[in-house]
Amino acid sequence: MTDLFNEKSRDWDANEMVAMLSSAIGSAILKNISLHDQMQVMDFGAGTGLISSQIAPRVKKILAVDTSSAMLNKLLSKPELHDKVQAVCQDIIDKPVAEKVDLIVSAMAMHHVKDTARLIQRFAEHLNTEGLLALADLDKEDGSFHPADTEGVFHHGFERDELQGILEKQGFGEVKFSTAHTINKEENVFPVFLLTAKKI
Repeated sequence: MTDLFNEKSRDWDANEMVAMLSSAIGSAILKNISLHDQMQVMDFGAGTGLISSQIAPRVKKILAVDTSSAMLNKLLSKPELHDKVQAVCQDIIDKPVAEKVDLIVSAMAMHHVKDTARLIQRFAEHLNTEGLLALADLDKEDGSFHPADTEGVFHHGFERDELQGILEKQGFGEVKFSTAHTINKEENVFPVFLLTAKKI
């Protein structure tokens, strides 16, 4: 599998837009999810650990899942994550992980996965009973957020109602949306939602 983020990983954390977005999403997760020191978490599309870094001090363990080894290597280089985070470089749609978790978080990764319904199904399978989701991604946009030739982008954001329907079909309830951040990019405005839900 080609690592589409190999080049991007080098200066990912120095990108001002990425830093602001990650901070806002992390803050929204902390505001909307009650974390505790026995909680096992999966960070799906964990990248360099910008979300994991905000959650790690409050939970027991994080499985940092990503298909980019370059991004995960960056994550593993951060001393503050060494005791809390286990990096898992695999596609959980093709190969699930053995462990179940209490919470799955994800920031800006869903639009890189072709089959959204299958991904949500996988999330349900990886969660304990009454496990929680906290997923952030773009609201539906016109395709201008990414450059036209960007590889690995399968969705130009998501309609909230459609996403809620997919979640409910896969056994999730208490689905709530909030706007975690708004990205201003080249005179366009791109809202980013945080959805929370519970496996029922």
